[in-house]
Amino acid sequence: MSSSPGTGSAAVSTGAAAPRRSPVKEFTFRAVLLGGIITLVFTAANVYLGLRVGLTFATSIPAAVISMAILRNFQDHTIQENNIVQTIASAAGTLSAIIFVLPGLIMVGWWQGFPYWTTAAVVAIGGILGVTFSIPLRRALVTGSDLPFPEGVAAAEVLKVGDTQNEDSAEENKTGLRLIILGAIASAVMSIISAMKLAASSVSSYFRLGPGATMMGGSLSLALIGVGHLVGMSVGAAMIVGLVISYGVLMPLRTSGLISAEGDISEIVTTTFSSEVRFIGAGTMAIAAVWTLLKIIGPIIRGIKEALASSRARHDGQAVDLTERDIPFPIVAGVTLASMLPVGLLLWLFVKDTTITHHMTGLIALSIIYTLLVGLIVASICGYMAGLIGSSNSPISGVGIIVVLSAALLIKVVVGGEADSTALVAYTLFTASVVFGIATISNDNLQDLKTGQLVDATPWKQQVALIFGVIFGSAIIPPIMELMRKGFGFAGAPGAGPDALAAPQAALLSSVAEGIFGDSLDWGLIGLGAAIGVVVIVINEVLSKSSRYSLPPLAVGMGMYLPASLTLIIPIGAALGYVYNKWADKQANPQRSKRMGVLMATGLIVGESLFGVINAGIIAATSNGDALAVVGESFAGPAQWIGIIAFVGLSALVYSRLKKVDQTQA
Repeated sequence: MSSSPGTGSAAVSTGAAAPRRSPVKEFTFRAVLLGGIITLVFTAANVYLGLRVGLTFATSIPAAVISMAILRNFQDHTIQENNIVQTIASAAGTLSAIIFVLPGLIMVGWWQGFPYWTTAAVVAIGGILGVTFSIPLRRALVTGSDLPFPEGVAAAEVLKVGDTQNEDSAEENKTGLRLIILGAIASAVMSIISAMKLAASSVSSYFRLGPGATMMGGSLSLALIGVGHLVGMSVGAAMIVGLVISYGVLMPLRTSGLISAEGDISEIVTTTFSSEVRFIGAGTMAIAAVWTLLKIIGPIIRGIKEALASSRARHDGQAVDLTERDIPFPIVAGVTLASMLPVGLLLWLFVKDTTITHHMTGLIALSIIYTLLVGLIVASICGYMAGLIGSSNSPISGVGIIVVLSAALLIKVVVGGEADSTALVAYTLFTASVVFGIATISNDNLQDLKTGQLVDATPWKQQVALIFGVIFGSAIIPPIMELMRKGFGFAGAPGAGPDALAAPQAALLSSVAEGIFGDSLDWGLIGLGAAIGVVVIVINEVLSKSSRYSLPPLAVGMGMYLPASLTLIIPIGAALGYVYNKWADKQANPQRSKRMGVLMATGLIVGESLFGVINAGIIAATSNGDALAVVGESFAGPAQWIGIIAFVGLSALVYSRLKKVDQTQA
């Protein structure tokens, strides 16, 4: 382990490309067109899949693969042009997270449908602010830190091995491509047999522990093994600590006295985690997030100063390397401030003719200031989380809890206690949706900029590309959400039927806001989590200063907040990567061996992502979440054993094959 939160295999084996002094074909019309088409399709699939079965899929890597397959037919294509396509399309995987908030307005009975222009505007403005808020963070979190950015590194490796224009390392790239394909096939096979119900997608066991009960389990996802390999042992160990705190200590204590001889342990444990332990984890994440922000505020300020210096140098005619050119800071600041006008208009339209109209001025002023200040904080934290474990695995819903909590408390102070609580809950969710858009896109933008750094891209072109992706995505989200509302409805909403969509994250955030205004939220849980976070912070500071070890507080908080299915597998992948890297250190060319390990781990992420796209299309076409199933529920017992055997066997296969290929090529 290392005292740095970002030390892992990716940090060791992959570095930034050499500065590019001359322009190449990069931001082209065909790249925007191709990226736009992929964004529209993937966003629609992600919104549908997220509301229908509670899952979304990462879109950067599938978009990169599709882009390379199409653009390689043009002689003048470049790796940077392919990068623009994946940057635009990456918005599809992140903007769809708005389903974590907006359905709450239907659930509390405030909206009867999703008004197209209002919904599209909220998504677009929040997304664009996510881009502008994260631009000053690039120098602090991407170029000025050693955060692993596992998915950003994975996307870069896919682009590199698929770059037919680069002949300098052709043989190594061929070997790397074979390893990516090996990992992709393994994870796709695991995903396919899980979708067919021949193998379980996760395993879990509920059991008594002391006077209470708990559970242990894991998602049988090879993609999470790949993520763990890339993030390294520091983050993996911290997540295990969080897992032990939640499931080894808090769960037995919180369920003590609730377990009866005939009771259903699984239901009690599941309910306790979602209603109690998860809020403790959110408290730990909140205090860890504040501490993380304090730790990176210096680099952020330096990044802003450097961005201003770069803008002045370009204005004065001095040469600034293409790979260091962001959108000029004055433009970033201007767009950010100008965006407050449509935000204010949306809030005015939302409040007028309601029971809280007489609080309009105070509420709108508060929401605008909140969006500006908290938006920057949230952008910093989400960018840091993407650097730790990747944007797909970042606990965005946990950030949503913190946003809704803080917004609701401030709104309650402004209006006092006499206002209509339903209207205040709805207004809180509407305000939070803008900040949530900032969170999701900043989580993605920093990852994309890491990919760009590794393939020698121009930052400002990526930043503009992501704005295009936000606009494309926001155009398709409202009609898909409305289609889901009309076809199924949302659980808990007025008139919802038996087949209503659960939309669990939106239900959770709605209940948090209702708990604030109804004075029913258990603040003791949040406070306990914050106290645990303080202890973890102290331990990390002592470890960092007295040894080479560390315990990243935010990773511990994520380990507490995330379900065990995610928390356990990422550290297992980190341990496998650690063991492999120790083996690589003994080889003739350790750096090459570690790079091959990164490529194989990338393949594990690629295969599952690509199958996610295909499966989403099948589910959408059939309106059946189990469209590929070939066996029924009666096969669940054998499927668990098959899943475990397949998961362990495929993991062993890819690592043994990785070693063999590396030794052959040495």
